[in-house]
Amino acid sequence: MNAPLKIRLENLHTLKVAEQDLLFHVPTCGLFEMDDLTRRVLEEFESCPSLTEEQVTGNLRENFAAGPVHDAVMELRSLEVLAPEGETAPVQLGFQRDKSPITAIVLNVNSGCNLSCTYCYKEDVTAPANGRRMDFETARGAVDLLLRESGSATRLNVVFFGGEPLSNLPLIRAVVDYAEQAGPSCGKEVDFSLTTNATLLSDTVIAYLDAKGFGITISIDGPREIHDRNRITRGGQGSYAVVAERSRRLLERYRSRPVGARVTLTHGVTDVRGIWDHLYNDLGFYEVGFAPVTSGTDDAFALTGVELREVFAGFKSLGAHFLNEALAGRRCGFSNLQRLINDLHEGTRKLLPCGAGAGMLAVDQNGGINLCHRFSGSDLPRFGDIAQGIDHPRLNQFLGERMDRAGLPCAECRIRNLCSGGCYHESYSRFDDPGHPVTHYCDLLCEWIDFGIEVYARIRSHNPDYFNHHDHLRRSAT
Repeated sequence: MNAPLKIRLENLHTLKVAEQDLLFHVPTCGLFEMDDLTRRVLEEFESCPSLTEEQVTGNLRENFAAGPVHDAVMELRSLEVLAPEGETAPVQLGFQRDKSPITAIVLNVNSGCNLSCTYCYKEDVTAPANGRRMDFETARGAVDLLLRESGSATRLNVVFFGGEPLSNLPLIRAVVDYAEQAGPSCGKEVDFSLTTNATLLSDTVIAYLDAKGFGITISIDGPREIHDRNRITRGGQGSYAVVAERSRRLLERYRSRPVGARVTLTHGVTDVRGIWDHLYNDLGFYEVGFAPVTSGTDDAFALTGVELREVFAGFKSLGAHFLNEALAGRRCGFSNLQRLINDLHEGTRKLLPCGAGAGMLAVDQNGGINLCHRFSGSDLPRFGDIAQGIDHPRLNQFLGERMDRAGLPCAECRIRNLCSGGCYHESYSRFDDPGHPVTHYCDLLCEWIDFGIEVYARIRSHNPDYFNHHDHLRRSAT
């Protein structure tokens, strides 16, 4: 009782939402409502960094008995919000592959694409006729790799990517046929996803994808005047008319799974609310997700600092609409916010930025194993191939080093287990190092997550039934 205690500020973040005093527990991403006693105990430690429990009890004796104060201190110690003075943080263990089976494999079925989007990050993209197409033997080897490396997982996902994946539809059909036989023979269920520019979605293709239950994401950047700025044909013409027409046809006929839209926000494009309104209300997509371009400082398509602030302001404006709809029991297809409140509701704790290299890998046309689809065709060395298998020592070392936050700003950041340093490919583009954390818009991300916590807290307080009906996203690759 007389040992000095200190507050570990890196493990808590306090917020006030309406009349609620909330404690966001950083290590677990849990959200707790504080009573008056807990709040007062924390205030004691915030005003004096080193106190004994006896001193805290004495300071609060006019309002609180010793027993409840002791209980509050012990609870905060169990959460590692309070700790004995001189105690160091526990050492983070390295990445353990046996605890993270591969459950998704991305196949780059053709580096060719019939569009010529100005901002495309793919280093090997070319016209469809000149594209490097994956052959069936390579694709089969990738599916076999997935089955071998999936451990005890029984639900697996094969993602088709490009270029434009539908430009190699015969291979997609062959892979689906093979996976539908090979999966059940191993006690696995395999489903399928793809991201497409929509231009090749004929009635026949739509019927096939629907019959096989594909998760589909359409790459579309908004109304015509925005979409046609960057998403152009190889002849230099805008693609909106075709993409919108094919998307409407798909949305009218597709029944197996909801269809989402993926928007790339580039320099000069910050109208989040207007883009969402067109895609969600006019075209009828189930959800809309936004990917701001923030990669390289010399990237002509990267958003400026001012534009990033406009984008996050747009996120908050749309998020306010999301909250109003949720409180009324209605869904609002804004996947960036839905994903965040899902993570908060489920207590998701991210030691790594995403599943790349951990639960997901990508295979290129030559059978090389990549961290994710974004690295197919890049100069980053591969992590094995389908013939020799995954280079587990090298991959585990990479992931373990990324998990080690010692000496980095991430180590004490309050959103470290929701962000975990940012996208590997963005780090690679910006620093030529996929393991380098992205920190140039940390303040905006912290503000956005605080906003998400507030939205989540209000929904949890006023319409908790929302999470029984709208707490899931479509299973698809974006």
